[in-house]
Amino acid sequence: MSPFKAPDAQDPGTESDQDLVARLWSGQTDALAILYDRYAQMVYTLAFRMLSNPAEAEDLTQEVFVSFWQRRQYDPNRGSVGSFLATYTRSRALDRLRVSGGRVAILQRFQRLTLASSSMQTPLDQATRAEQQQQLRDALAQLPATERQVLEIAYFEGLSQTQIAEKLGIPLGTVKSRSRQGLLRLRDLLQPPDQ
Repeated sequence: MSPFKAPDAQDPGTESDQDLVARLWSGQTDALAILYDRYAQMVYTLAFRMLSNPAEAEDLTQEVFVSFWQRRQYDPNRGSVGSFLATYTRSRALDRLRVSGGRVAILQRFQRLTLASSSMQTPLDQATRAEQQQQLRDALAQLPATERQVLEIAYFEGLSQTQIAEKLGIPLGTVKSRSRQGLLRLRDLLQPPDQ
């Protein structure tokens, strides 16, 4: 018996998804546990196929169900709960892939600018590198301290967003938001003037 199950609740195997959603939105959180049991494997499998990372897939699975509960965007007239969750999972996974693709490009550029290159030995090369490093320092200095902190931990310590959240004692969603905003700001600040 689930610790979330109300003593007078129906057998979870016989309750319809629509009944569970109605109960969930009326405040009976045990309904979320039943929906999670029904659909978590499907959501995780889809997330993992798209993200190819077990930790990211787990994070996304949790995010999907929390969002389903809190945002109440599901409309039973537009399809089943399973279809909604699959579509929402796919959408959120694509968002993560877009953000992580941008994050990888920015972090690679960050790394190129900060690491000394053995091929840069002429005075002009050294001056160019020094100028690029100064641009990066200036760009980082313009970021809010919270965004800069998350990016520096990710880059210098190589921690995942989940690990950063644990290290800083803040919610994972906050880490994701700060990381995304910081990377977008860095991208804008580091854009060449002609773009």
